[in-house]
Amino acid sequence: MKIRHILITLSLGMGILAGCKQKAEQTTYGPVTADDIKSHIAVLANDSLMGRKPFTAGETKAISYISSEFKKLGVAPGNNGSYFQDVPMVQVTGTPSATMEISGKTHISLKKTEDFVVFSRHEDANIQLKDAPMVFAGYGIVAPEYHWNDYAGLDVKGKVVVVLVNDPGFKSGDKTLFKGDTMTYYGRWTYKFEEAARQGAAGLLIVHQTEPASYGWSVIKTSNTGPKLYLQAADKYKSRALVEGWITDSAAHQIFTAAGITGDIRAIARKRDFKAIPLGMNLTVGLSNSLKYSMSHNVIAMIKGTDKPDETIIYTAHWDHLGIGAPVKGDSIYNGAVDNASGVASLLAIAKAYTASADKPKRSIVFLAVTSEEQGLLGSEYYATHPVFPLAKTVANLNMDALGFYGPTKDLSITGKGQNDLDDYVAAEAAKFNLELKGDDRPGAGSYYRSDHFNFAKVGVPALDLNNGTNSIEHGEEWGKAKKKDYNDNNYHQPSDNYSADMDCTGMAEVANVMYNIGVKLADETTFPGWKAGSEFKALRK
Repeated sequence: MKIRHILITLSLGMGILAGCKQKAEQTTYGPVTADDIKSHIAVLANDSLMGRKPFTAGETKAISYISSEFKKLGVAPGNNGSYFQDVPMVQVTGTPSATMEISGKTHISLKKTEDFVVFSRHEDANIQLKDAPMVFAGYGIVAPEYHWNDYAGLDVKGKVVVVLVNDPGFKSGDKTLFKGDTMTYYGRWTYKFEEAARQGAAGLLIVHQTEPASYGWSVIKTSNTGPKLYLQAADKYKSRALVEGWITDSAAHQIFTAAGITGDIRAIARKRDFKAIPLGMNLTVGLSNSLKYSMSHNVIAMIKGTDKPDETIIYTAHWDHLGIGAPVKGDSIYNGAVDNASGVASLLAIAKAYTASADKPKRSIVFLAVTSEEQGLLGSEYYATHPVFPLAKTVANLNMDALGFYGPTKDLSITGKGQNDLDDYVAAEAAKFNLELKGDDRPGAGSYYRSDHFNFAKVGVPALDLNNGTNSIEHGEEWGKAKKKDYNDNNYHQPSDNYSADMDCTGMAEVANVMYNIGVKLADETTFPGWKAGSEFKALRK
């Protein structure tokens, strides 16, 4: 394909870059510099890119910038002479009815966005659920390996299923129940919708609770209202539930109370003898959909290996964010400076480090900036199911998403620590530089299933998602934790995730250099990393 490259010019004076503190440069452990990363963030998170939403002019500007930077570095196109991989998608703009009406033992009227969000993947102009019986199916999980089936003996055809987010182990106090406080894939909202479709449900509503979801209702609203993107499907998603969505905890409380269910609903649903409960009420809600079919694009560049060019190490980061949306404090552009201009900027900076090195990699190095992560990891899903490079010869995936902006730390954090042998490569780097190695600081958030590395794991490729920890070299651990919490509470998926001149990028460089060092080591080896015992992905690699 041909894409007209758009020249993006910004005034990036030395005063802007001065925010990356030079005194911290010595802690970055390799050739990637904070200034390299920061200069790219300043462009990618600029208002002129309009929040980098796929299917918009912001996409064209973003992918043109990324591909032109690879070209400047001399990094070759990665897809048969092109920097782009077409990703066919459908945009569904759903307008729900103003209220969701629930009738039966009592009448409950829920308000759009205030109490519920709903959407449909069905490619039809009008979607209607009318007087559909409701049933509470606990966590909505069928997991034979955990001897768990919330749908046992339940026929949900024509019905709306209400389920809880996360899985039964979360905050149960029982480490033998699923994986205790560490979320399994069964706890992710994506799984809940997939399982409801397999069961033949007409609708699925997930009860939002901030602690088990790991984010507030504002994230649900911004992520699930307005245009939504999906990969194009041959069946036009007729296999999915007609209506999917979320309701607030308070709305669920009204429904459960009316149905005679009282007490801690999570405690009720996590009992091993739990059986689904008909709620004795019917639900009515409608949607009108407008559809747009088009192409989004992954950006692919590569450095060909000298000895084993058919074996690849793939670095990934997603270039997209949420575009222009509901204004917050007068700002309607969701620039995604941290999420994930930081990852793409690091991707470009790592590419620069490879091109500057006199030692060329023996295996090929691939740089993959993917589309539509924010829409459900779609760009990486498409690549994993339509790989440019054979998966059997893909050595590893090294992913960067929303890197810390609060400077260098004394620790590193592996998302999903314990999954595969790439942990050992990180451990070796950490030991080299006296860094403490940690796992997820919020294991219940299910972070291993929430970024693009997950789609590589799903097809058996060992995948690593690395971030800096929280123990700030300059300010200490409590300060670092507070900064990270503030971002998650107030800036994640909000217009306030902006670039600023005083953004400290040295922690990003710290992570990028560790990822660069790991890639260099993998490229010079002849072995392949594997999955550790107990990983749900081990059998897939075999």
